[in-house]
Amino acid sequence: MTNVTTATEQMAEEFFGDATLLAERIGSADGLAALRGAAEPARFVRVTDLPSLRRFLRDYETQILVPLEFPAICQAHQCASRYEVRELIELDRRLAAQPQEFATASQRVGKAQLKRLRPLRDQRLVQRYLGAVEAGEAHAWHTVVYGLILALYSLPLRQGLLSYARQTTRGFIDSAARSRRFTEEACRGLMEECGAGFPSAIDSVLSAIQPGLLSV
Repeated sequence: MTNVTTATEQMAEEFFGDATLLAERIGSADGLAALRGAAEPARFVRVTDLPSLRRFLRDYETQILVPLEFPAICQAHQCASRYEVRELIELDRRLAAQPQEFATASQRVGKAQLKRLRPLRDQRLVQRYLGAVEAGEAHAWHTVVYGLILALYSLPLRQGLLSYARQTTRGFIDSAARSRRFTEEACRGLMEECGAGFPSAIDSVLSAIQPGLLSV
């Protein structure tokens, strides 16, 4: 189990090595409001200090990560695991309702990772999805590609979601720390605080989508 967990963490770190721009893009009051499609953007505070960063991370988790991103990853993982290409492309199309500012960053990250899978000629699902993206019939959202990669390499979904949450949150914290000069101790404490609630949130999402996924 330890080897599988390590492999999942390494894969997530590699995936999010290209995702810094996501944190920079949505790591602000305006970006989060655009992501959420909120009618009241004023309630999303701009990150200026640790309390505002803590509030931002809480808003991101409750309004973006858990209700939107986790389900997208889970559904992509299910489609890829069952080799349901048409369903995967349809999921991709449904996610096109996301605001354009976020969509640009999401597609850039997703396409970069998807192109790395091009050499896998024997993976028909990957090649057909890549073909749909190149033909403009799909978008390569980063959440869809992430779920696809988890399934492709038979990595545990629950661990993949946990790694996703940790890497994304760490990216936001690191981005804020660079501009606001937060101490390493403060950042570590905030990461631990946020991470404490991830396992239960993931279990809730998996249970709602399909109870059997809790064991995956």
